[in-house]
Amino acid sequence: MSVSEKKKDGALIENIKVIVQALLLAVVIRTVFFQPFSIPSGSMMPTLLVGDYLFVSKFAYGYSKYSLPFSPDLFDGRIWSAEPQRGDVAVFRLPRNTQLDYIKRVIGLPGDRVQMRNGQLFINGEAVKREVAGQYQSEGRNGHGGTVPLYRETLPNGVSYDTLDLTPNSPGDNTREFLVPEGHYFLLGDNRDNSLDSRFDVGFVPLENFVGRASIIFFSIADESSPLAIWKWPSDLRLGRFFQSAY
Repeated sequence: MSVSEKKKDGALIENIKVIVQALLLAVVIRTVFFQPFSIPSGSMMPTLLVGDYLFVSKFAYGYSKYSLPFSPDLFDGRIWSAEPQRGDVAVFRLPRNTQLDYIKRVIGLPGDRVQMRNGQLFINGEAVKREVAGQYQSEGRNGHGGTVPLYRETLPNGVSYDTLDLTPNSPGDNTREFLVPEGHYFLLGDNRDNSLDSRFDVGFVPLENFVGRASIIFFSIADESSPLAIWKWPSDLRLGRFFQSAY
């Protein structure tokens, strides 16, 4: 083998090492620190929009088997567990189908009583502060043909966020009172009339099913555009949403 061939082989081996190291580092970051997540539906409007891409903090709640790629059944419960807080926007595995990731806002903690009455949220018998915040104009295929009422809710711990009221007296506006079991949480979408959440088939979410807490939006594009269609970026990128809070 000539000297030049040896150099080529050595360079190839070094390149392979760099690629392997980069892949391992990416796996570690995704498993331990932050996981990218894209918003697939309008259930968290106006806080999160279809076409938002965000980082989810994996260490915020500690780690369960759902923190690992492919969710291997290596252990039960959580390691270095931390409790979700009221108002967190959290990614979790759907209890009835743990292959699916959902993202909603934590509303009810273990032992809480949660109910919707005429579109008003009640926690432990007390009405959550709800103020008119104006009108909201949605966009793209998740739009609703005009403006809809926008409300500002403030939870008992002081966390505030905006919600939408698309339809008066919708099925989710009046519910029974839900008693949140120990070790479980009650979550709602901010788009109250267009969200499959704990009021419906999602039910109570076990702590083990939490993947992480939404952190920051790192990319956003109009919901009918692919992020790979870079020729559409000049018109479709939502630059104002880049590096904004995801909660």
